[in-house]
Amino acid sequence: MSQRPIFVATHPRACSTAFERVFMTRRDTIQCVHEPFGDAFYYGPERLATRFQDDEKARLESGFSQSTYKTVMDRIEREASEGKRVFIKDIIHYLLPPSGKPATIAPSLDRLKRGVGTETNSHTVENGCNGHEESGRSTKQTSQKHPYPYHTESEPGNPTVMPKELLSKFHFAFLIRDPHFSVPSYYRCTIPPLDDVTGFYYYDPAEAGYDEVRRTFDYLRSVQLIGPHIATKEQDADEIDNKLKPVVNGIGETHESTEICVIDADDMLEKPGPVIEAFCRSVGIEYDPSMLDWNNEAEQQQVCEAFEKWRGFHNDAIESKGLTARTHGRPVKTEEEFDAEWRKKYGPEAAALIRKSVDENMADYLYLKQFAMKL
Repeated sequence: MSQRPIFVATHPRACSTAFERVFMTRRDTIQCVHEPFGDAFYYGPERLATRFQDDEKARLESGFSQSTYKTVMDRIEREASEGKRVFIKDIIHYLLPPSGKPATIAPSLDRLKRGVGTETNSHTVENGCNGHEESGRSTKQTSQKHPYPYHTESEPGNPTVMPKELLSKFHFAFLIRDPHFSVPSYYRCTIPPLDDVTGFYYYDPAEAGYDEVRRTFDYLRSVQLIGPHIATKEQDADEIDNKLKPVVNGIGETHESTEICVIDADDMLEKPGPVIEAFCRSVGIEYDPSMLDWNNEAEQQQVCEAFEKWRGFHNDAIESKGLTARTHGRPVKTEEEFDAEWRKKYGPEAAALIRKSVDENMADYLYLKQFAMKL
């Protein structure tokens, strides 16, 4: 079984921090890295997001204004050097240009050839946006207001700003949640009183993240970085979706035992023990039921520090004492009942925005759900 860093790719508000919290209990063998690529995506000189595009003060105060995709990869390599299995949970749209824009490789990763966090050659831009250093003459544009699009090349079919060679260094798994629950949960973090805590003062439908999860999933499958076997299922992926056939793209390399591992958050909340145990089996981690209990005061300070940079988004995970099964099943609601609930909580205009975002992302969610583990 591979010991590559585990990369749990997800979208916002998928109960992913509670999922990550499970693995933070294994400090002896697992090194958790919490949402590292958001630093570069939102704040750094290679930023892709538009949320803080015109707010230099917020970018500087974040402490991540010089973070590039390479500095994040360097951090991951440093964590791996401690001898523990690295566990990364991150929002996968941090690796993709927003709104379906075509991707080219991040400048700081453009010449990265040897692996996670390796040194680049003299042509690499360390902190620049679109510039390159050629013939000893720097053309860096670190002050450019809108760093994307980069002046770099794309890779065929790759929707991310990370080269396939680096993507292959990770053991990918996926966590998803029904948009009927993730979208309003995210919206709540962008309005009073939470907005003053999170620093997110409006809801951006482009940050829902399902399209990016699906496109990354399909790409990794097409180049055989995941699959074809599906965790906990006998059938291969092609029996579920015969429209997308794994292709090698001339590489001729697969990673043995890298199953398609997709977890639906609702399954986790219904059966936390069996789901976490199945996930551990798929990615090569030893499961212990004690992982579901984190009522440990000695660890709490470390947890608070790890989750500090995204204040307001992780309160439930910080304040909880463990991952326990729901005492009652999730009630089944009609679309009309969902709409009524959102109107009551947020008003008609917000409810309409939530409804539009939910509808836009349901197809991607249902597509990915076909591959989810079944227990």
